[in-house]
Amino acid sequence: MTPRHVLRWTEPGRAGQPVEHHARWCSANAAAPPDRVVVADDRTTAAAAHRLARAGTALLWRGDYHNARQLLRALGRRVAAAEPPATTWATHRAARARRATLLGRLLVPLDGTGRVALRRAPDTARACAEAWGPPDGGPTVVPLPELLGAIGAHEWRRRGVPIAALDGARIHPHHGVFSPVRGEYVDLVATAPLPAAACGGTGLDLGTGTGVLAAVLAGRGVRRVTATDHDPRAVACARENLARLGLAGRVTVHHADLYPPHGRADLVVCNPPWLPERPNSPLDHAVYDPEGRMLHGFVAGLADHLTPGGEGWLVLSDLAEHLDLRPRDHLLAAFAAARLRVVDRLDARPTHRRAGDAADPLHRARSAEVTSLWRLAAETQG
Repeated sequence: MTPRHVLRWTEPGRAGQPVEHHARWCSANAAAPPDRVVVADDRTTAAAAHRLARAGTALLWRGDYHNARQLLRALGRRVAAAEPPATTWATHRAARARRATLLGRLLVPLDGTGRVALRRAPDTARACAEAWGPPDGGPTVVPLPELLGAIGAHEWRRRGVPIAALDGARIHPHHGVFSPVRGEYVDLVATAPLPAAACGGTGLDLGTGTGVLAAVLAGRGVRRVTATDHDPRAVACARENLARLGLAGRVTVHHADLYPPHGRADLVVCNPPWLPERPNSPLDHAVYDPEGRMLHGFVAGLADHLTPGGEGWLVLSDLAEHLDLRPRDHLLAAFAAARLRVVDRLDARPTHRRAGDAADPLHRARSAEVTSLWRLAAETQG
């Protein structure tokens, strides 16, 4: 594993005297190790745990694993009850950050193999290795919510996500790589009219993630596809998925910030993170695009990376507009500044559960959300 810090605490030894302990601290969310740690077990009540966590004290669990999960759920209910209703995106995000910080103070120990060192715990060795790298043989402490996230990510990776546009073939997301569970953006790329040059031609998939859009382009007849991503986890994930689909010979995946160093393509596709906000943790990069950096980088460089007759496809939700994070005029102005014209726009409504959840504090924005595929061409083209 590759933790960044060492966690230190004391707990009673066999003679009842306090004994100093230490373990490597591991947090995929880049959370710092807590300064104060107390040992908790099956006798610890939710009220006591909530009081300690609110005071900034972390609880290292020494009881039953399933009781730790029950305590986490109880803490979550207490945190939710203490929070006033979120009325804006800013208050909603701040509340989520406070919740994550507080719940992240419930800690669990791992042994030198990456398994949870608690009674009735599942075998987590493979999930932990996929999330944080191979174990180094020493004890480690992780926040319980992050461990549960790693277990969930392992199950997604093991089972995969069926993709209708790939005839039901499965894409297997890795930990920290955005899972293609929202199918509307994939379906838009699968059904938009291909420019004539792209049929049997070349394509670029920028910010490929799992590689799902690169696979869709190859399946639609784009002869050679180059996929890029700045995250090494995504590069490894895309390569694995494309090899499993038998497309490694037609799709190459490169580690790059956005565009590859050289070359043009007949079709350039980009599905950037939809919210122009600063991520709170490394795992947030799949959702947040600080100040629209990736979006504007794609738009500004598109004309220089298109062949004559080629198109750029920007797949983007308007959720940021409904949350007052980005006016539509800013997007259109960016197209104009980059000397791009809009060939067409295809829209899709989301079908995920939260879009119809009236209890969601962001229901107004989510219920109005539309995901669009903008077909763009350089103004100099006919």
